[in-house]
Amino acid sequence: MTNGLVVMTPSSIAYSGTSASINADGSVVFSACTSLSLNGVFTGDYDNYMTTIRFDTANSGTAIDVRLRSSGVDNDTANSYVHQYIFYQNTAPNAARATTNKVPFFAGTNTTKHGGTGFFFGPYLSQPTAGRSVLIYGLAGASLLDYAFTHNQTASYDGFTLFCGSAFTGLVTVFGFAQ
Repeated sequence: MTNGLVVMTPSSIAYSGTSASINADGSVVFSACTSLSLNGVFTGDYDNYMTTIRFDTANSGTAIDVRLRSSGVDNDTANSYVHQYIFYQNTAPNAARATTNKVPFFAGTNTTKHGGTGFFFGPYLSQPTAGRSVLIYGLAGASLLDYAFTHNQTASYDGFTLFCGSAFTGLVTVFGFAQ
């Protein structure tokens, strides 16, 4: 095995919306979806994972939430996800903290294509999972959104679901960190 990033092709996907499919390179393309689930992307082969996402469309300021899932079922346990974020737009930063049954992981804008990178730390291990994502988009000129979360359940997860209050379109790829 070599060091680096290894594409984690989903064993299956589920979605609510117009369409979604797994590409030959392991990425998932989706169109006008309100939810998108990737199954089988976390395995015992790697401890940590990186997710890259490109949004072609989403509603401005819409949070793209995430839930961890196992065997095709989301973990939506109340108050099990804790997240914090810092949003830098123009010169005034905003920050907040919340405890919920899912966490914001990305955000949408309908004005420009944009993207982000998210990390999952130890999702397949039977321990609490942590995550972080960074999103940059041009809604108000080089805005930066930085999310961090923890999930307090001691469980093993093999996938995740992205939720959007309105339809979103784009491409997502998951990579395992080979060490």
